[in-house]
Amino acid sequence: MTLQLFVQLLAAGVLLGGVYALISIGLTLIFGVMRVVNFAHGEFLMLAMYLSYYAVTSLHMNPYLALIVVAPGLYLFGLVVEMTIIKPTIGRSDVVQVFATVGLSIVLQAVALMAFSANVMGINLPITNALISLGWLTIGVPQLIAFVAAMLVAGALFLFLAATDVGRAIRATAQDRGAAALMGVDVPAIYRLTFALGSAMTGLAGGLLMPIYSVSPTVGEQFVLVAFVVVVLGGMGSVTGALVGGLLIGVVETFSGFVIDPQWKQAIYFLIFLIVLVVRPAGLFGVRGSEELSS
Repeated sequence: MTLQLFVQLLAAGVLLGGVYALISIGLTLIFGVMRVVNFAHGEFLMLAMYLSYYAVTSLHMNPYLALIVVAPGLYLFGLVVEMTIIKPTIGRSDVVQVFATVGLSIVLQAVALMAFSANVMGINLPITNALISLGWLTIGVPQLIAFVAAMLVAGALFLFLAATDVGRAIRATAQDRGAAALMGVDVPAIYRLTFALGSAMTGLAGGLLMPIYSVSPTVGEQFVLVAFVVVVLGGMGSVTGALVGGLLIGVVETFSGFVIDPQWKQAIYFLIFLIVLVVRPAGLFGVRGSEELSS
């Protein structure tokens, strides 16, 4: 392998990892505070991609300007889901939460199938195929934008959780919701905010993915498994872990797909995933309490 090829593969892997990290941040934020694993996360992403698609094709919006519609739309959708489906499961067994979110996933996929059909849809604009050449590197503009957005979202989330009263309330709730309630924190309101904020981040991810990928009712299945691997590998509840885990999986997938075989790339990163869990069951950055959301 030449140095030029190595650099190109590394760049492609890092950009892909940024996409994976962006998809995973909302999922890990919700778990870090609420201890709820949203198995409908892939369908939230799918709805965001459809919303972005129709904003571009029907309203003739720039795909990145459409984010001002997509992210708030998913925020509101997350509020509704939390109040109607998630809230009644808080404090009940994990099985109840699993079945609630899995059932929501099935319903959303079925509704999307009826509303949008099974056809694969995509947008074809000059920016979706734009490339940047930097010496040896050739980088896709949409991939670069998604990567930069992942870094900015992670940084903004760190600052929000560390430097604002609401962020500190979220961290206190993540550490000990009983003690937080005794200190005057409105825990149910924090739960609503966290789930809606995590959903908005998923909406942001879906909007940024639309110029790169096509959308169909089952597109969530393409990403949700990788998102769970990234989140568990990095440490459930750790935003830093989601970022590092996404970059790691992106690089491993790119190199293994090229060096070994594209059909083996999932097997390779699952093998690494299992090795890490054997050595460190909590994941790379898995810790308890507020440190999960501020590290």
